[in-house]
Amino acid sequence: MRIKTIIIVLITVILTAVLMQNTDNVNFSFLWATFRVSKLVVLASTALIAFILGVLVGRPKRVKRLGGDFNDGDIDKGKTNTLSDEDKDYIGRD
Repeated sequence: MRIKTIIIVLITVILTAVLMQNTDNVNFSFLWATFRVSKLVVLASTALIAFILGVLVGRPKRVKRLGGDFNDGDIDKGKTNTLSDEDKDYIGRD
């Protein structure tokens, strides 16, 4: 097994153990309301929201293109000396 798979299994086992040990009811306050809910529901929903946010933040970004398309014909490949006369004078090369 790969290390990534082992870590995922370990985290799942630990999360399951924590959830199963916290099943008693508690008062949960959210803004102006107070609810009597199980710790299991609160912990499970927090874990689910954290997982979804982690997936959204961790996914690769789409590549954005700037400007027009690049064509191979835009560059003169046959021409080896592409410096202007002013550039040559500035650099000091012929």
